[in-house]
Amino acid sequence: MAMITRRALWADAVHAVSSVWVATNKKNKIRVGVHTARRFRSHLAPRRTKYRKSQKGRVPLPTGGSVAGTTLTIGEFGMRIRVGTRLTAEQLSAAQIAIKRSIKPCKGAKVYLRVFPDVPVTRKGNEVRMGKGKGAFDHWACRVSPGKVIMEIRSNGDLRPEMAKEAIRLAGHKMPVPVEFLEKSKLEQLARKAAEQQKQQLAAALESAESVPAAAKASTA
Repeated sequence: MAMITRRALWADAVHAVSSVWVATNKKNKIRVGVHTARRFRSHLAPRRTKYRKSQKGRVPLPTGGSVAGTTLTIGEFGMRIRVGTRLTAEQLSAAQIAIKRSIKPCKGAKVYLRVFPDVPVTRKGNEVRMGKGKGAFDHWACRVSPGKVIMEIRSNGDLRPEMAKEAIRLAGHKMPVPVEFLEKSKLEQLARKAAEQQKQQLAAALESAESVPAAAKASTA
């Protein structure tokens, strides 16, 4: 039996979508009915939002050369998505549980979410005609651009890279898009190699720039 936390119950009470309708008949009798929409129960839900519903929107694309959110900042291992998509709270919760179960033997290892589902998604029933307003609230989701790190794993040094890679592989089955495994030590090595290559290219460019005036002077002489 699934355990329901106090926070989940409070979120259900705050974000329950209810519509009260009042109808009168010829005898001026008032009839009041309440319709409540059910949604997915998850601990990943904002406490309060400015509006109950929002527009669908599009997944943001990284333009301008920004690399924010594409590297590890908390832990030694992480999971990064390759394709931009909209992730639901249910998918994030399932992936988080899969990682926690896999790294449970390592004491002190923790999982951190880098994204949070704060966009309300609505839905209409089957065979419902277009129009008549927006549908009822269904679940929470978040828009994630390609190359973003969505989860990180931090340990006290007991977690081996093989075990972390297996945990990310299991969590990747819960995602609707392909993911990749990140390791902080390898990323640092790649960064050092890239810096060295850049220095070598800059030095070669400076040497070629200095050799051009010398050749010009020799030709004039």
